[in-house]
This record gives sequence, C-alpha cells and structure tokens, in this order.
Amino acid sequence: MWKEFKKFVMRGNVVDMAVGIIIGAAFGAIIKSLVNDIIMPPIGVLIGGVDFSKLQVVLKRAQDGSVKAAIRYGVFINVLIEFVIIAFAIFLLVKAINNVKAKEEKPTAPPAPTEEVLLLREIRDLLKK
Repeated sequence: MWKEFKKFVMRGNVVDMAVGIIIGAAFGAIIKSLVNDIIMPPIGVLIGGVDFSKLQVVLKRAQDGSVKAAIRYGVFINVLIEFVIIAFAIFLLVKAINNVKAKEEKPTAPPAPTEEVLLLREIRDLLKK
C-alpha cells in the first residue's frame, strides 16, 4: 500500500497540482493586500471617504448597541474586485504561456525527400508520359 501511495503522490500531475495550489494561495494573499491596501483606499477617497469593508445593512443590534447581525455587502464588493483582478492576472499568465508554447511549436519545413522518394517520383512522371 505504501508503494502504491508513493507512486500516486510522485506522479507529475499530483506534484504539479500541489505546487499550483500553494502558489495560488500565496498569489491570493498578494491580491487581497493589493485590493485592500492599494486599490480600495483611493476609490474610497474618490467616492467621499467610504471604506467598502465597512458598508453593511444592519439586521439586528445587540443590547449594547453593537451589530449582532448584518449583511456586509462592502466586504462582498472587495472580494468581487479581488476575484476580477485574480482572474485577469491568470488570464494574462495563461496567454503568455500560450504565446511561448506557440513560438516553440512553430512548424518546421518538412524534411527533404529521400532518394527513394525522388526515384519513385521520377518513375511516376515517366509512366505518366
């Protein structure tokens, strides 16, 4: 069973997927910081100092006045912006990879015909005459 598990884990697909998930999680943290710390503050200033993460509809307050239940649509807006940025960044990455692959896979000129093929073509042409 151990050998089977080791064989499964060491397959290229599993290792590639694990690396992708780890890098994706780190990339997500970077994008989250980009949205929350760099993009949203200027947008908030432009629309009158609104902090999107604080936007909410209060459904119920506790007895001390704090919010007990609320619909936090501002947080949703932040997450939506994060998603769009991540999707666009991944699109650009995939497009760049496809361009590199396309350049690598440029069709080469077909190989020159062999002596046998040339001889057969000559015989065919003579037979046609």
